[in-house]
Amino acid sequence: MKQMTKAEVRRPKNKDQIVWIIFALVVVFVYFFALGSIPLLGPDESRYAQVAREMLERNDWVTPTLGGFNWFEKPVLLYWLQIVSYKIFGVSEFAARFGSAICGLLTVFSLWFLGRRLVTENTEKHRKVGNIKSSSVNSVASNFANWLFLISASSIGLLVFSRGASFDIILTFPITASLISFFIFDQSTKKSFSTYQLPLIAFYFFIGLGLLAKGLVGIVFPFAIVAVYYLLRRKLPSKTFIFSLFWGTIFSLLVAAVWYAPMYRQNGWNFVNEFFIQHHFQRYTSNKYQHPQPFWFFWFVLPLMTLPWLPFFLASVWDFVKVQSSKLKVQSRNASSLFRISDSPLLSFSFCWLLIPLVFFSFSGSKLPGYILPALPAALILTADYVSRFAENNRRREVALQAVAFATFAFVIIALQFFVINYARGETIKTLVESADRQGYTSKKILSFNTISHNAEFYGAERLVRGADGKQRRFFAVTEMLEEIKREGAKDALVLTPLEYINQLTESDLVEAEILGDNGELAIVLLKVK
Repeated sequence: MKQMTKAEVRRPKNKDQIVWIIFALVVVFVYFFALGSIPLLGPDESRYAQVAREMLERNDWVTPTLGGFNWFEKPVLLYWLQIVSYKIFGVSEFAARFGSAICGLLTVFSLWFLGRRLVTENTEKHRKVGNIKSSSVNSVASNFANWLFLISASSIGLLVFSRGASFDIILTFPITASLISFFIFDQSTKKSFSTYQLPLIAFYFFIGLGLLAKGLVGIVFPFAIVAVYYLLRRKLPSKTFIFSLFWGTIFSLLVAAVWYAPMYRQNGWNFVNEFFIQHHFQRYTSNKYQHPQPFWFFWFVLPLMTLPWLPFFLASVWDFVKVQSSKLKVQSRNASSLFRISDSPLLSFSFCWLLIPLVFFSFSGSKLPGYILPALPAALILTADYVSRFAENNRRREVALQAVAFATFAFVIIALQFFVINYARGETIKTLVESADRQGYTSKKILSFNTISHNAEFYGAERLVRGADGKQRRFFAVTEMLEEIKREGAKDALVLTPLEYINQLTESDLVEAEILGDNGELAIVLLKVK
């Protein structure tokens, strides 16, 4: 038999590395693809993008405003990312979403980093007792870490929310980073600064960042998940961790205080009342903000976020529950089983990570799909564990799974390029305002007739008519709009109206109405006083 040369042995490994590098480049490309080609959609993207623009224009990094009125619904991290992006790229859809895409990629990278550190830690343990050759260490670590990277990057949940100018992905990254930092600290066998003290410091730093990302859940979730993890593992935390709760919590609060302190100093009780009482406690305990869903809503939404890996996620959950209920640990004599993540505390930790947000938000009176996003990385860890074992030593399965990920990326690109843009046309007023501007009406006030378009917050900024509470004013009669036009000392104005109400404008004896454009849902009309 011909003996293989070192070059021939190395070639397949190098080929695999090239494949994973290509996937990494594809991931970065997909996460930034068409960020600026699609208009801001829904009520949230436009409002958040406009809040950041107003803060930029005032050079105010503390108090968020919308239409010149205080806007205390959310904390500041997303706005800061948008302001920095606006300074670099200019005010645009791309800049508004750039920070979200970065946080999505950082979430994926954090999971890959966990895979590398965790499995390397496990293989080092076995290498010390002579159970494995050192040449296997990097191979095992790379396989699980790469699968975790690919599965998380291609999950529909991260792909979708990383493309939106909203707070959910901004919160998901610091929660992911904080919990990964804790787990690396908890599993560390070396007491060096880089593998023990630094991850613990990072745990509290990212908790502080989570407070800046979306408020109290940034600290509640990490502490609750860690507490339940210790209970599930039936072990006491180390003295180092117990002591860290004192200085670490203070450190987290100091990180968050870079915004909360000046915010309170400038706005006092109004900030506390609106931000904490209304948008934290009342949002959770009531349906004040009109987002009701059944109790089981997130138990349905979260699995869908794992697509196209849903079958593997369900299988991993079933496998974990079955093992825990029977209290059996599957043992194997071959060396590769020593590196199965399912044999480590990671699955227990991931299960706690998954369960806490699910239970917490299931009891919330207000439910939106993005709320559960911070639990998705835990679901992806469970999924990657199952997939890595499913594809272990089976080249056909490995290639098939890589093809699934590649097909998902291709589908996303095609959908964005050919379908989402067409869908967005009926969900944005950007084209309507641009149509009016091209016809010379760039300074006209914009009135809302029998509708409220939150999308107009960005595209019709500073031209909207608001009430005393700062909210857009909705007009229900032509006479009301006529009075507003005269009050402004003008002779005409632009009107946004659903198509079914156009006749009320064109058939009125009080005004002249000229339709300037429509998007299939709304029309923009030039209304002139007769």
